[in-house]
Amino acid sequence: MSVPRLVVAAPASGSGKTTVATGLMRAFADAGLAVSPHKVGPDYIDPGYHALATGRPGRNLDAYLCGPERVAPLFLHGAAGCDIAVVEGVMGLFDGAAGQGEMASTAHVAKLLRAPVVLVVDASSQSRSVAALVHGFASWDPEVRVAGVILNKVASDRHEDLLREALGGAGVPVLGAVRRAGAVHTPSRHLGLVPVAERHADAVDAVAEFAARVRQGCDLEALLALARSAPPLAEEAWSATGPHPGTKGPVVAVAGGAAFTFSYAEHTELLTAAGAQVVTFDPLRDESLPDGTRALVIGGGFPEMYAAELSANEPLRKAVAELARSGAPIAAECAGLLYLARSLDGRPMCGVLPADARMSERLTLGYREAVAVADSPLAAAGTRVRGHEFHRTVIEPAAGATPAWGFTHPRRQVEGFVHGGTVHASYLHVHWAGAPGTAARLVAAARA
Repeated sequence: MSVPRLVVAAPASGSGKTTVATGLMRAFADAGLAVSPHKVGPDYIDPGYHALATGRPGRNLDAYLCGPERVAPLFLHGAAGCDIAVVEGVMGLFDGAAGQGEMASTAHVAKLLRAPVVLVVDASSQSRSVAALVHGFASWDPEVRVAGVILNKVASDRHEDLLREALGGAGVPVLGAVRRAGAVHTPSRHLGLVPVAERHADAVDAVAEFAARVRQGCDLEALLALARSAPPLAEEAWSATGPHPGTKGPVVAVAGGAAFTFSYAEHTELLTAAGAQVVTFDPLRDESLPDGTRALVIGGGFPEMYAAELSANEPLRKAVAELARSGAPIAAECAGLLYLARSLDGRPMCGVLPADARMSERLTLGYREAVAVADSPLAAAGTRVRGHEFHRTVIEPAAGATPAWGFTHPRRQVEGFVHGGTVHASYLHVHWAGAPGTAARLVAAARA
């Protein structure tokens, strides 16, 4: 399949990748193109801004979570029918899973997609040195095609002239120069940008400003031509294949709203393919679960920011606890784990799990390899998965609780809960496209 595509990368975090990538997505969309947005790595927040910019689901491309062999198929699935795809990188171009070489880096994904790379360089404190930096990144790995540079935080016309002159002999064309300007209102907190669902009006304005800066400073025609230079991909598009039963399947309720914004687009597609009727509800507002709920999925997010509101919704907390007592399968990740606990920062939660949670000063972040300790609605005992942790909370289990996972890398420990054989709750985020059978197992448990 032939899909015009660009990978937007940078020498390091903080260079302006999100601003430029999101601005490009919106600028191309405003020009009438159907734009497919993608993000390298496990991040949930940036894809929300990408979706706002393009009107299509933001999708992740993670070689560690899903396997290198699924990166191109997942990309083709998301980009089907689009005129161009823009892939925002993660960290620095060559930064990936710790201790595993290029694995899951932006460079790794760019090679798997055979996509040209546009390097966003923070030029605010340099002039001629920018040529050495770009030359180093362009020549480090001959298989990575660094095909253009966008200079970010350029101070003036004179500064831009100096940068362009220096880069004249570097062999990498300058495709844009974005001026230094006042900060766009994009508030952050302990885990990065505030998700779109929590600040929709401000996020709309921010994305529009990103696009205005890109249109003013970048050569969109040259960038589109570069995207069209990407060769066809030989792989076939990934598909969430399933039985598609003739009768209506069980209702699987999926938590959403401002407190539970972390979810991969493919999860809903996999649940639907397995025969589920997926219904979203908002634990901040809805006082009951969707009618006929037979299973519950509670993903990640920021319950710590909404602990008071979640606790105050006592009717829903009781409904969740009753569903757990009935034996219905429940899958909870990170924020969902906290919501199922007895308490969060001293406030009552659902009380499904024999544990209490609280905020901490320590950030827990990184890829994990794990094996299922006990049978659960998500995995049979012994199932091996790869996942990701990303939180600033800790949970204190009661003695005798059954863990969900045994981590085998980078450290050995047990984590999470399997409660009553039907509740699976853990800090570990798993991309179900990289764990075949997960969604089907959950829906089968709901049918039973």
